[in-house]
Amino acid sequence: MGRSRLPLAIVVSVAAAAAATVLLRPRGGLIEPAPVDAQGYFTAAQVDRAEDFRGLQELLGLVGLGIGIATLAVLVWRPPRRALERLERRPLLGAAAAGAGIALLLVLTGLPVAAWMRARALDVGLATQSWPDWAVDVLKSAGIGAITAAVGGLAAVALIRRFPRNWWAPAAALVVVYGIISVWLYPVVIDPIFNRFEPLPPGSLRQDVLRLAQRAGVDVGEVYRVDASRRTSAANAYVNGLGHSKRVVLYDNLIDGFPRDEVRVVVAHELGHQKHHDLLRGLAWLALVAPAGTFLTQALAERFRDGGWARRPGPSALPAVALAVTLAGLGFGCASNALSRQVESRADSFALDLTRQPADFTAFERRITIRNVSDPDPPGLLHVLFDTHPTTLERLGFAKAWSADH
Repeated sequence: MGRSRLPLAIVVSVAAAAAATVLLRPRGGLIEPAPVDAQGYFTAAQVDRAEDFRGLQELLGLVGLGIGIATLAVLVWRPPRRALERLERRPLLGAAAAGAGIALLLVLTGLPVAAWMRARALDVGLATQSWPDWAVDVLKSAGIGAITAAVGGLAAVALIRRFPRNWWAPAAALVVVYGIISVWLYPVVIDPIFNRFEPLPPGSLRQDVLRLAQRAGVDVGEVYRVDASRRTSAANAYVNGLGHSKRVVLYDNLIDGFPRDEVRVVVAHELGHQKHHDLLRGLAWLALVAPAGTFLTQALAERFRDGGWARRPGPSALPAVALAVTLAGLGFGCASNALSRQVESRADSFALDLTRQPADFTAFERRITIRNVSDPDPPGLLHVLFDTHPTTLERLGFAKAWSADH
């Protein structure tokens, strides 16, 4: 069954990802970036420092990904049979335990690379957290991941046992429901485990935010300041949440370390996401590709299981499912990143139109690139596959083109 369905599943997945990305791409409000030269904005030393740091970080990230895939592959083809036999006695509870165990094993095998990447971030001043505090965060993340994987493992085995031929269909519905719940609850349930969030206090910055939101015609929800400086010197901002959990979040080191006019540019960018309902756009993309994604997951898992399930499956099925989810997720992630780059480009354009301050936009992009030790012009293939935002040179090109047109 898996052998016959896998080619079809690949074709359907490619078509679904491409169609969803084209259908949901921004139809207007994009700026064609003007050509810019990195040497006009950054010194040779700044570019070399960023390339040296980011180049190895990206390589280590790929190595970590490969270790995770290799770990799952070993579990598929050289499984711990005695442990699985004990878990098979109570299939659903055993599936929950197996899911949690797989998640924790992936954390453990990936820990050396993660620690190496963090050590390099400490060396360039990007990471600020002590090793003991970092270890606590790793334990928190591992615990949350284990709980999530336990629920996912239980649900996966329950669906495979109930719908052995077409478990991908109900799984697609669960994926969408999980995505909605995650976006809705993550800001109020998970985020506070790692950081302290405080409503932006009354003052000039809050007035700027509310004034920009009024001009943009955006219901901003709440605006929060987060204590990101306890972990990193990098500055950032983001939007998340649905309904009562909708919010704009500003890093404290963005608020404290950047001029007010440049912070306004960042706020305007985030308001652009709210204006164009980009979180809902992401959920719509997930809903469109989920059936193809779970269909591909089932076909891959069956191929890993030599054509199907020899008997009514239990926890022993989970390594194949986990490996299939990982591989399918990589492919769909590339398509999602293509959409994300267009969405972020439109938010940049919105910020320029709302603030009408291309000089502040340019100054911020230059300052944030140096502060975050980012490569202003990363390797093309890695950018296309893994980056969710335009390159720094593209964003500088947006401001240059906007200035020329206005």
